[in-house]
Amino acid sequence: MSDVRAEAIELRDAVVLYGAHPALTGASVRIGRGEIVLVEGANGSGKSTLLRACAGLKPLVRGEGRVLGFDLRHERAEVRRRTALLAHRDGLWADLTALENVQVWARLAGAAPDEAAAALGRMGIAGPLASRRVGSMSAGQKRRCALACVVVRRAEVWLLDEPHSALDAQGRDDLDALLVAARAAGATVVVASHDTERVAAFADRRIVLSGGRVA
Repeated sequence: MSDVRAEAIELRDAVVLYGAHPALTGASVRIGRGEIVLVEGANGSGKSTLLRACAGLKPLVRGEGRVLGFDLRHERAEVRRRTALLAHRDGLWADLTALENVQVWARLAGAAPDEAAAALGRMGIAGPLASRRVGSMSAGQKRRCALACVVVRRAEVWLLDEPHSALDAQGRDDLDALLVAARAAGATVVVASHDTERVAAFADRRIVLSGGRVA
């Protein structure tokens, strides 16, 4: 059962494999509810694996972990229902329109029908652009659409992997404002990014990964 008093995320000596090799090698971290936390580190340090583990997508092979009070060994389905992951790949259906992509997640989240269009509009995708097939969109437009999918899920924990990638200057500013608003609404936001100074400007704190551990 979930523990409402628990940290949003708590890992203790977590080991996670990427293929046959350990990507997390004993990571321990605690993230409080309602925090924005920047995760930084070199390529291969385990940032993406940390996010995927916290989303319930990569199992722990050793150690302990809980997200929103749910055990990452035995309750990963519950974790997946309450978290939203934005990975390097946008995870969109190329043959669907931007609106149709967001509507899929809106239905899964039990959101009202008009919330999909509202989420897209918040990310600057509106009018005829919302009816364009994703496969014909620019990289920046796809990223905005993927972020709208995160918004409409109304997740308690946002796990974002290089979310500013492909966005123009206005899109990056819009995203920063969105993350600050998500924190104000009670969400926990974890951002893995090489754009450290930008994210650090509004993050509550930083976590540095090195060799699959928190430095």
